[in-house]
Amino acid sequence: MLEQHSWWWPGRAAAPEYVEQARQLTETRAEFAWLRAGSVTVQQQALRDFAQAMRNFFTGRHRRPSWRKAGRDEGFRQVAVKPEHIQRLNRKHGQVWVPKVGWVRFRWSRTVPNGVKSYRVIRDRAGRWHIAFAAVPDPIPAPGNNQVMGVDRGVVVSAALSTGELLSVPGLTPGERQRLGRLHRTLARRQRGSNRRGRIRRALARLTARITDRRKDWVEKTSTNLARECDVIRVEDLPIRGMTRSAKGTIEKPGRNVQQKAGLNRGILANGWSLLVTRLEHKAFGRVEKVNATFTSQQCSACGHIAPENRKSQAVFQCIACGFACHADVNAARNIAAGRAVTARGALQPLGGAVNREPQLAASVP
Repeated sequence: MLEQHSWWWPGRAAAPEYVEQARQLTETRAEFAWLRAGSVTVQQQALRDFAQAMRNFFTGRHRRPSWRKAGRDEGFRQVAVKPEHIQRLNRKHGQVWVPKVGWVRFRWSRTVPNGVKSYRVIRDRAGRWHIAFAAVPDPIPAPGNNQVMGVDRGVVVSAALSTGELLSVPGLTPGERQRLGRLHRTLARRQRGSNRRGRIRRALARLTARITDRRKDWVEKTSTNLARECDVIRVEDLPIRGMTRSAKGTIEKPGRNVQQKAGLNRGILANGWSLLVTRLEHKAFGRVEKVNATFTSQQCSACGHIAPENRKSQAVFQCIACGFACHADVNAARNIAAGRAVTARGALQPLGGAVNREPQLAASVP
């Protein structure tokens, strides 16, 4: 079998790189028939993926790679794809050539661009197989209307636009929410490792996959519409990874309000904050700007007055200085669209302006 080397223990021999592992693969395939039954290009690509994952880990660009698990990390990548390996059968279906398998039909959900050189096949936890062709689509061209759109992301309202629109990710229907709770209660009563527990887990995975599909579909449609309608899109610069980190702490320093923080984390992830900005940056390349989020929810978009009392509730904003009132998230989106940040002295700075000191709460802004 393939030789085992250590990647992280000092004093041990250096682990072999991809070239050496590919040579070991050739020798091993000649010895074992079950290994020869698989595609050599797929197996070589798995070694390439592993080598890249280790490089990312040691350079600090990603976490330490984890072991692949049956039923969770199912899939492979195929390279050296030729144009004749992809065929469209009709409006809804196509077929792709998979080495050692033959022609495999798939649902043609979007246009496959020319020049595709590779594809990846994966199986999700709901038992569905997906194929993704590696291609970088062209960004959506700017409409040229000089319109600037501000987007405020929230938990109750997924995205509030500076135009006054309130957009929300489609959630669970009442029947699905009831079924989700029933499945969780049933799962708690099943014995670990049993077939009945496995059936409940698959049912939960199918329901969860339906929710995920709705969120991704909403993000794709929303990002496409924004990229087509606006020249510049401005969003808050939020550290989402840190905001969704667990608050449970350690045994020595336990966290506080852990359940409340966990609920907030679920709300942020369920509304696709990070995915929306990522897809906007892909589709509106070079037209997405990130604005300092300081005081955007407390500042009046009409007169610029800043006070915590301006935010009456989650949805109501009413300025105590000028009396301007509107939806709180829309007011924040208008501040984001203006691209202004508040400095320590209370002065308004344009987008990208110098902010030399830590922002402090200001009573008002002239």
